[in-house]
Amino acid sequence: MPRPLPLPETDPAPIFELFRGSYGTELLTAAVHEFNVFGRLAAGPKSMAALGDELQLAERPAVVLFSALRAMRLLEESGGKLSLAPLAREHLTPGGALDISGYIGLAADTPGVRRMIACLRSNRPTQAADDKPGTAFIYRSGVDSAMEREASARALTLALAGRARNVAPVLARSWPLDGAKHLLDVGGGTGLYSIAWLERHATLRATVWDRPEVLKVAAELAAEQGVHDRLQLAPGDMFADPVPAGADVALLCNVLHDWDVDDCRRLIARVAAALPAGGWLLIHDVLLNDALDGPLPIALYSAALFSITEGRAYSGGEYRAWLMGAGLRVEATVPTLAHASLIAARKPTG
Repeated sequence: MPRPLPLPETDPAPIFELFRGSYGTELLTAAVHEFNVFGRLAAGPKSMAALGDELQLAERPAVVLFSALRAMRLLEESGGKLSLAPLAREHLTPGGALDISGYIGLAADTPGVRRMIACLRSNRPTQAADDKPGTAFIYRSGVDSAMEREASARALTLALAGRARNVAPVLARSWPLDGAKHLLDVGGGTGLYSIAWLERHATLRATVWDRPEVLKVAAELAAEQGVHDRLQLAPGDMFADPVPAGADVALLCNVLHDWDVDDCRRLIARVAAALPAGGWLLIHDVLLNDALDGPLPIALYSAALFSITEGRAYSGGEYRAWLMGAGLRVEATVPTLAHASLIAARKPTG
């Protein structure tokens, strides 16, 4: 007999922090030896836009790099301008008496640093296997993607299942769907977040909307958990195909961080338009501070996302602005597990 997804006793966040720690090395080394960020600020503060232009960085890589350096407490922001924090001024100013830039340079030619520099300069994800620009971890119509090949789509989806098995039961407990009839899980992957809510609400139905190869895994997991009779699988392209109808709750869980700002706004607007009056749109994701200055684990995760997708980590303020721009009222923000939080927004009834 199927057993419900277990509720974790501990938060795996520290393990994710250790796993993503290498991105701190890559960004710091790139800042010191490729872009001379600290040398450029030694003479005085500069706006993020001005510094980004000087480094020839587009907005997305500039946000990723500067957010991480601010989270590391190496840069400070005041009055819209970036300046050196005391730690960087003493130890990372080129030519300074206590400069340790040469030590940081020991990593300058490592593959990870060179790949990160290539991503920052090109503003495109780079596949770790061959350094060719591509969309290994996301699907975009007209571009070759690992998510369209059965073996690679299955491998990635199952890899993400480990995190989802931990977080999904906590999310379902943190935000009960009492009174909801139908959940639309947009880009739902494994379907485990829908499954966790289905296990808590016997009358709830759900639809997982994703690529066909990914949905094969969702079908297996739904059968294992005994909720396959209430879980519909809808193959499609979330940017191009009609949004599946009939849901009064829509979920975007770990989806928006794969896409750039314009795509995020567009997807939120598409899903919001498909909801009935009084319907809910739930965003579940990691959140940068509204000031884009940390927390450091999220800033490093943002670098990871930046290097393999077309997105980055976003702040709660950015998400709230996009939701309100789509005509929704933001009702709550609730922390869950593994650095993530839920932002709940509702479509007005009148």
